[in-house]
Amino acid sequence: MADAPEWFWTAVDQTPESASVMLDEIELNYLRWGHQGAPGLMMIHGHNAHAHWWDFIAPRYAVDHHVIAPDLSGMGDSDHRDEYSADLYASEICAVADAAGLGPDTIVVAHSFGGMMAIRALARFRSRFKGLILLDSGIKHPDDETPKGPERWSKPKVYPDLEIARSRFRLQPPQTCENEFLVAHIARHSIDRIDDGFVWKFDDELNARMTATGDLEDDFKAITGPLALIYGADSASFSEKSAAHMKSLDDALEVEALADAQHHLFLDQPQAFMDSLSAILARWA
Repeated sequence: MADAPEWFWTAVDQTPESASVMLDEIELNYLRWGHQGAPGLMMIHGHNAHAHWWDFIAPRYAVDHHVIAPDLSGMGDSDHRDEYSADLYASEICAVADAAGLGPDTIVVAHSFGGMMAIRALARFRSRFKGLILLDSGIKHPDDETPKGPERWSKPKVYPDLEIARSRFRLQPPQTCENEFLVAHIARHSIDRIDDGFVWKFDDELNARMTATGDLEDDFKAITGPLALIYGADSASFSEKSAAHMKSLDDALEVEALADAQHHLFLDQPQAFMDSLSAILARWA
């Protein structure tokens, strides 16, 4: 990654502390930057992702915040479950916040699938967190909803060596990304070694084991703290129509379309994204 800019190296050189908490006999891993006692900032990854997606984002906020990034169960370095649900993920988010010593002034920043789980968490635990910033995530306009096809599962792929595994890493949902150094960094933290070779860390059966709980729209309306949405202006997953739909459900919702960004907006435009996030945090301080 010789072409990576200096700001990236400065960020990832700030190695986070790794910690864990047990919930329902499941070990949940999380990363921490900054110091306990500062205002809390929790960053939640998307589907089949992990806490290290925030390695180059979190350090910018560690001066003024206690930053925590969990690995949701079935992903990253957290244990897998026999079944998953929004209720379980909401409990995990709260359990990690408690274990890390985050106060009720904590702002949650959540991407994609993680945003939907965070909506459930803030609806269930209304006094636990101060507010929520959604990243290309939330309630889609009915016209934008696409019916889910049947799940197709195959035997988990085992790669013979680490470099081959890294070369097979792809963003999901699929998109291009000019900042290959960021994708390469994420790929390095997405792989586990087993006796037969190398595999992806996420649970291949997570979707099949996911049980529906709660109602996303009702949960969104139930959140009492401040809300914001940053979405990629060029996202194939979230549209201007969906953003307007969410605004109609809560007129206080702050909405920003990040220019020249797709679904993985903080990979496409990391500096512009951090500027937008910093502006929201400053307004909410």
